[in-house]
Amino acid sequence: MSRTNGVGDVKLLRRTFAAFPTGVTVVTVGGDSPHAMTANSFTSLSLDPPLALICVGHQAVMHGRLAAGHFGVSVLGVGQEALARRFADLSRPLGAAQFDGVDCDPGPATGVPLISGALARFECRLWRTYEGGDHSIFIGEVLSMDRPSRPEEDEALLFYEGRFRRLEPERSEVTA
Repeated sequence: MSRTNGVGDVKLLRRTFAAFPTGVTVVTVGGDSPHAMTANSFTSLSLDPPLALICVGHQAVMHGRLAAGHFGVSVLGVGQEALARRFADLSRPLGAAQFDGVDCDPGPATGVPLISGALARFECRLWRTYEGGDHSIFIGEVLSMDRPSRPEEDEALLFYEGRFRRLEPERSEVTA
């Protein structure tokens, strides 16, 4: 297997990063002009205190909106690919209009919109922000969370090799 440095090649770097499958989320902020964006750069950070992080590009509308101090994260299931595409579409309307026809619930702690039917949902208070190249790392203290769906029925929407994917169902071996 050939290995090269290649880090100066942005296309190769992107393809190499794409070898790591991630879940797909919709990050939301509320207020007078609510906003949402699809993100796969979400992860748990700490159980005590309860912290999660998202990474947002400096050029994204969401980057400036996170200064509001609260955000929501909705973890999408396989049946929600259309929502992932909707909130990744840069030509969608901004403000409340981007939520037209989308079933959301206001978060109980801050009122941020949370996607109905998501596998898991978190409301966070902005705790710290760190610069990371062309992105910022936003760490949120988890204020509320829920897992509305039943775990045995959950199937996460994944992003791998630049495409939305799903887990292959488990197969059992049958021996005679």
